[in-house]
Amino acid sequence: MIKELDPVVLTENLPEDGLETGDVGWVVMVHGDGAGFEVEFVTLAGETVSVVTVPSRAVRPVGPKEIAHARMVA
Repeated sequence: MIKELDPVVLTENLPEDGLETGDVGWVVMVHGDGAGFEVEFVTLAGETVSVVTVPSRAVRPVGPKEIAHARMVA
């Protein structure tokens, strides 16, 4: 179960927000008992890239054996 402040992985591209599948963000609000989430995506320097509201299908929990990967944002 995903809850506030959990890291999550984006499971679909959100080009209008400059986000790609695999980007990692942090849940800042849970909507409708987990039907959707407000997620903040930040650079590794701590600058907010985007805060988006997504349905539950658009994110998944971070797995215990995953490693972050860096990419440049526009």
